[in-house]
Amino acid sequence: MTALLLIDIQQGLQELDFYGGERNNPEAEANCGKILAAFRAKGLPIFHVQHCSINPESPLHPDKPGNNFHPLVQPRQGEPIFQKTVNSAFIGTDLESQLKAQNISDLVIVGLTTEHCVSTSTRMAANLGFNTTLISDATAAFNKIGIDGEKYSADLAHKIALANLKDEFASIQDTQSLLQELG
Repeated sequence: MTALLLIDIQQGLQELDFYGGERNNPEAEANCGKILAAFRAKGLPIFHVQHCSINPESPLHPDKPGNNFHPLVQPRQGEPIFQKTVNSAFIGTDLESQLKAQNISDLVIVGLTTEHCVSTSTRMAANLGFNTTLISDATAAFNKIGIDGEKYSADLAHKIALANLKDEFASIQDTQSLLQELG
């Protein structure tokens, strides 16, 4: 069975200055919303992940409004929410056991951000034996500063993260092709 895993699609990830000032793919949340609607229409399992930062300055700290889910992907009653404090959706949560209890073998992963929690959770899902599909335009990255001070664009960070996951940890698809498959 296939399930949708939505990772950290929270309001605080709109606060660009906190995360470096530049983010690619401004349509990521809208694409996540389209995919979520398709999974709901098909009655397929849906799992939400919420990052609850332990850094009191973070927009994702539980005391901040940025900890709330983005309006386009608000969980509905009965859709499980897994709260985490680290970059993997599987660490400190019972996500793996919940997926296995429902005989879920395939995961479609969307969310924020490509180079952090999405990448870590995708790698771990594959290592745990799940067949994983990552939706390239339903995730986004922030710009990075390299170890030598060189600046890397958000789009480059996104593309490199996807390239590192491609084939070994996940198949990579876009929103339109996934929605066509779902019918």
